[in-house]
Amino acid sequence: MIYEKSCGAVVYKLENGRRLYLVERTPSGKTVLPKGHVEAGETEAETARREIWEETHLVVSLDTSFREIAKYSPKPESEKTVVFFLAQPVNCDARPQPEEVDRLEWLPYEEAEAQITYPSVRKILRKAETVLAGRQRD
Repeated sequence: MIYEKSCGAVVYKLENGRRLYLVERTPSGKTVLPKGHVEAGETEAETARREIWEETHLVVSLDTSFREIAKYSPKPESEKTVVFFLAQPVNCDARPQPEEVDRLEWLPYEEAEAQITYPSVRKILRKAETVLAGRQRD
């Protein structure tokens, strides 16, 4: 069994009073949230920021008080653990990394949830939406 660890974030922004979530379309046809492998010596937060920058060209403000874990098996004989934080973009010039991302889309919650490939990642998005909706009411 091959074990992998990645870190990323549920990246969101407010636009015209609506919360939109960033999703990535991969060359293999999957819809995912920005994330990537931990490199030696990196913290989880450093990995998340670096990977978001590499895949989207976004600098983000990371909220590490939201820390959720998704586990899934992307291939036979492999298990992946992904730590997700919440993040908001500091810059708005999102551009996909051509080697790993076909396109980026900002979607309302319902559309983003419906399109994300992995059930465990959809669950993370649901938790993020619940947390953010609760903060909005406060």
